[in-house]
Amino acid sequence: MFGLIDAVAFQKGFIGWMQAITSLIGGQVIAVDGKKPRGSQDRAIGKGAIDMVSAWASANQVVLGQVKVDDKSNEITAIPELLRMLVIRGCIVTVDSMGCQVEVAQTCVDQEAEYVLALKENQPHLYEDVSRLFADLDASQMKAYAYDYAHSFDNTHGRAEKRQCWTIDDPVVIQQLRGANRWPKLSCVVRVRRDYRERGAPKSEDRYFLSSLPGQAEQLLRVVRAHWSVENNLHWVLDIVFREDDSRVRKDQGPQNFTLLRHIALNLLKLEKSSNRSIKGKRLQAAWNTVYLELVLAGFASLPQLV
Repeated sequence: MFGLIDAVAFQKGFIGWMQAITSLIGGQVIAVDGKKPRGSQDRAIGKGAIDMVSAWASANQVVLGQVKVDDKSNEITAIPELLRMLVIRGCIVTVDSMGCQVEVAQTCVDQEAEYVLALKENQPHLYEDVSRLFADLDASQMKAYAYDYAHSFDNTHGRAEKRQCWTIDDPVVIQQLRGANRWPKLSCVVRVRRDYRERGAPKSEDRYFLSSLPGQAEQLLRVVRAHWSVENNLHWVLDIVFREDDSRVRKDQGPQNFTLLRHIALNLLKLEKSSNRSIKGKRLQAAWNTVYLELVLAGFASLPQLV
């Protein structure tokens, strides 16, 4: 049945439901990222796994929407399509390096949202200039440019990490970067350094970002950190609790529709606050207790209209 439901209409119904019941917290991070349910591939007919791009509200802890990446395209075209469907005014959109594109930045600005985009070699000139800018700052003993700085320590799960953030938001400096004038509302560039230990050896990793936000290092360090909630609180839960990669649904529009169903189930369980159990525990409780199941489903009164 779900393989025959029109996936686009189902998707729009989901987004409409989320917009109706969710009041987004202003200034929160909307993390956009892609995931492939591995079991959706069918080697016998040469069909690869589908790629779904999702928007995760880090403070509300819910999926706001998702789109399937077209078979002949990639996430670069899917991300603006998804953002245009959402009401994200006043929020901060974060995207990994695949989505570091002018169109993505423009879509965020058009939707009255801010952006923080991971910068890598897919924007070669800009990446070279930004990395060199911070290298010059280091070489000058932090005197070459005005900057802001913040740091944090994390010692969870027995793994100690130090994160440092430097930002430069001088408009004169920013406009000297090659191609900077193409990026709408570009206000600052960011370097985040992560120091940690791996197998007893010290490691250090630098990552660079473009942002429309003012260059307040403390805020940007929190935003960059918050982006990873899409991995920990969405993708990990789908893999471990819902066993998404084990699903063998492959036919017609079934794979993307079942992805939406898992997102619906996750959102309903997140929105149900009377139980303090984990998502796995809430699923078991709903399976064992009809009263609790009805309580969870009460958050989705529009289910008949959606499907």
